Amino acid sequence: LGQRLAQQELWRRNYLVDLGSLRRLDAVRRVCGRATHVDPALRTVTVALADGTTSSEPYDALVIATGVGNGFWRDDVVRDTAGVDAALEAEQGRVEAARCIAVVGGGASGVSAAVNLAKAHPEKRLHLFFSGDEPLPAHHPRVRSRIRREILRAGVAIHPGHRAVLPQAFEEGLGVGPVQWTTGQPPFDPDLVLWTVGHIRPHSGFLPADMLTEHKFVRVDEQMQVPGHANVFAVGDVAATDPLRSSARNDGHVVVAHNVRARLAERRKGLRRFRCAKWRWGSVLGLQEDGILIFAPNGWAFRVARVLVQPLLFSFFVEWMLYGGVRGQAH
Repeated sequence: LGQRLAQQELWRRNYLVDLGSLRRLDAVRRVCGRATHVDPALRTVTVALADGTTSSEPYDALVIATGVGNGFWRDDVVRDTAGVDAALEAEQGRVEAARCIAVVGGGASGVSAAVNLAKAHPEKRLHLFFSGDEPLPAHHPRVRSRIRREILRAGVAIHPGHRAVLPQAFEEGLGVGPVQWTTGQPPFDPDLVLWTVGHIRPHSGFLPADMLTEHKFVRVDEQMQVPGHANVFAVGDVAATDPLRSSARNDGHVVVAHNVRARLAERRKGLRRFRCAKWRWGSVLGLQEDGILIFAPNGWAFRVARVLVQPLLFSFFVEWMLYGGVRGQAH
């Protein structure tokens, strides 16, 4: 989120990627739309397509990886390229017009946004509010300590112990002040409020109730299968694997791919178990002037020099090793 708001052209280069340009997907039939219903008995998924029509897609195995919504940057709205560009330009315009920005929420999204915006716009005043004593409560204590120093070095004013009153019809994203607090502090009235309080909504409304937890995440066992549905799997933020729902990392996708192949081949003994990490890990701030800092689950970090990030991390690892090559695009 921080790079999307503060370094939009770089974000577009590395993240706004057309699936049709990924060579490894050349043999895959792609259907772009919004899932509206799953019928486990018929083994079909109903999809509302971008042109207003619907399609019924049959399956032998179903992998649910629909993620979660957390405001303006991760939703389940079907947009064309022009719609994506318009949304990006609108949010960038609001950021550029604001002189004082309040980021409410101390998770990775809030911290990343505050630091990156402060560095990209030193003329603006950035404030980071969070309810606990430290930001990044789901990360290892070593990560919290290291990133706290980075927050202060960037010139962000931090405000621990602030729990916000959520506005009526609340939705995470860009809003306006003043921000009220349940913890007794006076209201804060910035030009722009970035809400990142973890108010997420799983994209699971199209699934039968027996597949879902009480909080609407997809129930899975250790093999990432949905109990009671031997040919249905889930992975990523929508899957209730552990309190952190960490299968978006920790090789969750590898486990699911292996188990789908084993299930279709009727090899029950060949199923693998997903192993979660105790803490969130990876990059928190994204690409900075001195490179990208990547944290391991135990809190220790290593840095990839900036000169190596694009050719090594994105061009080689992501584009070639993961995607099998990416056809040239104009962003």
